[in-house]
Amino acid sequence: MVTFSNLDILLVVSFFVIVLLIGFLPGKFSQKDAGDFLLSGRKVGLPLFILTNVATWYGGILGVGEFTYRYGLLSWFTQGFPYYIFAILFAIFFAKKIRESSLFTIPDKIDEVYGKRAGLASSLIVFALVLPAPYLLMLATLISLMFNLSFFVSILFSLVISFVYLLKGGYKSDLFTDAFEFFVMFAGFILIFAVLTSQFGGMNFLRAHLPPSHLTLTGNANPLYILVWFLIALWTFTDPGFHQRSYAARDGNVAKYGILISVVFWLLFDFLTASTGLFSRALVPNLKNPVMAFPMLAEKTLGSGLKGLFYAAMFATILSTLNSYFFLSGTTLGKDFIFRFARTKDEQKLPLYTKIGLLVSAIISVAFVMFVQSIIQMWYLIGSVFIPGLILLIIGAYYKGFRIPQKFALAEILIGVFSSFGWFVLRNYFSPNSLLASVEPMIIGLTCALIFHLMVLIGKERKEAFPLET
Repeated sequence: MVTFSNLDILLVVSFFVIVLLIGFLPGKFSQKDAGDFLLSGRKVGLPLFILTNVATWYGGILGVGEFTYRYGLLSWFTQGFPYYIFAILFAIFFAKKIRESSLFTIPDKIDEVYGKRAGLASSLIVFALVLPAPYLLMLATLISLMFNLSFFVSILFSLVISFVYLLKGGYKSDLFTDAFEFFVMFAGFILIFAVLTSQFGGMNFLRAHLPPSHLTLTGNANPLYILVWFLIALWTFTDPGFHQRSYAARDGNVAKYGILISVVFWLLFDFLTASTGLFSRALVPNLKNPVMAFPMLAEKTLGSGLKGLFYAAMFATILSTLNSYFFLSGTTLGKDFIFRFARTKDEQKLPLYTKIGLLVSAIISVAFVMFVQSIIQMWYLIGSVFIPGLILLIIGAYYKGFRIPQKFALAEILIGVFSSFGWFVLRNYFSPNSLLASVEPMIIGLTCALIFHLMVLIGKERKEAFPLET
């Protein structure tokens, strides 16, 4: 049973009000041209870049609590460590190149390098990757828990606090609200970590109250299972948010060093969330629903007021990602679908098209949340299925030596996607204990896409070396 004092509710409501005020503020001053509305005029400086980049990365906070509760430090080893590696590689090898291209979206780059058909197909993939439904579900679930509202009313309330101000202020509203939410999420988790360690101690307490596997990096998990999570971290290269923030940066150095500095803050926040998850497992054992690990820990350990601050931190963590994904999905629909098929290619209409995209994205997300409430599992599947079809093309788009000819790009997208999905369906027919059943769809999709990509590159090099043979 979760209970809240009037002070808790007042603090959380005050947080929501401040988010709305900050969200609507840029709409009074921002210009209405495409560059300003979609990318804040491409003038985002280093501090704001870091704040939004860090805050946006942590939308699945309830999932982090569940994963750590179930498996301990394996959560950090699979959900944190590999992302640091790929984020650093992204910063070093891609951030400046993306900023110098001065485009708007990933499909813009795919279209420019590989042609319109590949660009359109990549638009579908990007929209699937940034669909806000999983985060809308988490926010609505937490609101329903705290305010005792029906699930549908909680969804509508979630839309109001995450969506409406984007229609007015565009990307600036996303940036400014993320910056505020950065401080709230860190403050809340620093608070609960301080309370827990002062009341119960540190590692000695955890060692005495946790299964030994919870304090090992691998958690005795199958190496193939760990490998798959490392491969899923390749999502970093195809993450539309990383590309969007790089496009919006004042220059390439802001994009590069902003991401590198962000890794330090991710490491700190992961320490706080992983520690909190371990304390939850130690103090609230035998939870029937580990998704409630953080809320139930707060119920057990935090008093009036402190609980409200911690809930504000959880709301901030989800909301900073939800509003960013709403804007990314709206931009994808507006720029990569509506603008693509518009009769006149007037970029000054992109703000209008993006607003239409935001509304459509909201409708689609609500439908998913209402009718497919296993959306978190679908989120995992979407990443496994769609990333293989796009990642090699993105690398090739910025490095000519790895680039395949236009006529093969769409085929690679289809091979990566359908081989992953086909294996997802096929492995259900294998014995659960067989080696084949343990091979994840993403491994198959990446392998097939890589083989195809390398074969095309070898054929391209041979053709260039021996042109008379053809």
